[in-house]
Amino acid sequence: MVADKIKFGTDGWRAIVAQDFTVYNVARVSQALADWLKQAHQNPSVVVGHDCRFGGELFAETVTEVLCANGVKVLLAKGFVSTPMISYAVLNLKAQQGVVITASHNPPSYNGYKLKGSHGGPSSPKDIAAVEALIKDDVQVPTEGLIYWQEKGLLELVNLEDMYVSYLQSKFDFEALNKSPFKLAYDAMFGAGQNVIRRLLPSAVLLHCDHNPGFHGQAPEPLDKNLRELSKIIAETPELKIGLATDGDADRIGLYDEDGHFVDAHHILLLLVHYLYKYKNMTGKVAVAFSVTDRVKKMCAAYKLPIEVTPIGFKYISEIMVHEDVLVGGEESGGIAVKGHIPERDGIYDGLVIYEYMTKSGKTLKQLIQEVYDVVGSFVYERNDLTLDNAKKEQIIQAAQAGQYSAFGKYSFNKRETIDGIKYHLDNGGWVMLRASGTEPLLRIYAEGNSKDETLDILEDVKATIL
Repeated sequence: MVADKIKFGTDGWRAIVAQDFTVYNVARVSQALADWLKQAHQNPSVVVGHDCRFGGELFAETVTEVLCANGVKVLLAKGFVSTPMISYAVLNLKAQQGVVITASHNPPSYNGYKLKGSHGGPSSPKDIAAVEALIKDDVQVPTEGLIYWQEKGLLELVNLEDMYVSYLQSKFDFEALNKSPFKLAYDAMFGAGQNVIRRLLPSAVLLHCDHNPGFHGQAPEPLDKNLRELSKIIAETPELKIGLATDGDADRIGLYDEDGHFVDAHHILLLLVHYLYKYKNMTGKVAVAFSVTDRVKKMCAAYKLPIEVTPIGFKYISEIMVHEDVLVGGEESGGIAVKGHIPERDGIYDGLVIYEYMTKSGKTLKQLIQEVYDVVGSFVYERNDLTLDNAKKEQIIQAAQAGQYSAFGKYSFNKRETIDGIKYHLDNGGWVMLRASGTEPLLRIYAEGNSKDETLDILEDVKATIL
């Protein structure tokens, strides 16, 4: 039997449910994981959980049964959980590995398989490659059932939400946050973070905090275009001063200021570096993905903080955090980690840090962003995702890699970088980047300009040039 080729991308393996993401293929990956674990560990244990997506419980049980059948102890989460809950539990429970059944921000038709290391963050690229290399075409899918493995002592059910909430209560002053003059609205996007804010901030206004495996037909990605209801409710409710959104597995963040204007991940990264360094006197390296604004470099130069730029994929940032003293690490997509927490993206944790910043400083989000602009200058970022067939997508990327674009309409550039995708530094001080998605039929165009009109114009000139 020749089975489908399974390839892990920047953040796990993702595929369309019932097309490639099947019980059998999940079992194949789980068998490879079991084989790899048994090579490296005696009596290994694995934390397993799923988010709110369709089929999550079934796929998590498949992972559990395959691992148990190979003598691997499984700590299985009760109910849906976020990715940060799994990562924290792996570290806290001293497990050797974590598995999250999630496709994160992808459309509802997808599900996925993420691997988490014993350090409490994404498994290293080396370990992921080693598991991927062990995936076989033919595997046996056990059918004994969970009760059987519980009786054998190889399966234990754990409440990771309680564990995570208790951990957050030890990290933040929720008495002060619940008395904050800045009322918070939270949009879970029907994702796995929906219970946490409800439990910790009972005064928060909640949106889409109910179980809907189809995410109401929308990809649960915290982008402005997907969060119009959150924007509208903040703009129309004077007492609401901050909007927090997290994606399907709650590891990515989106924010809104008091006017209902979207605050992208570039600004959030700068806010976090500024707060931790200037207000909390913390230091360390800043690690950012290739698609992040160069204004982070400008802030690091001002604060004399070291900076490292990585390929896209939080696993590269997490690996640096495991071995070095990192203050903030993050990506353009809203996946950000901060010092004092696990080396993992965590939209809720990041949002609480920003909320703490507002509450302690007595300043609104707009005022805090102005503090950032005082250091690095103002800028506007936008991203367009073009749905293209693979042939057209590859043609554009190959042309860019070959240096075939000399300008984008009226926007000339003075430098081109190819760390991961192709990034053009424009003569107007902005930048443009082209990158093909590793998990969807998308070509992403990233752009930064000095105003919203200019940034949108840059995007139009780029599209006219490449299409």
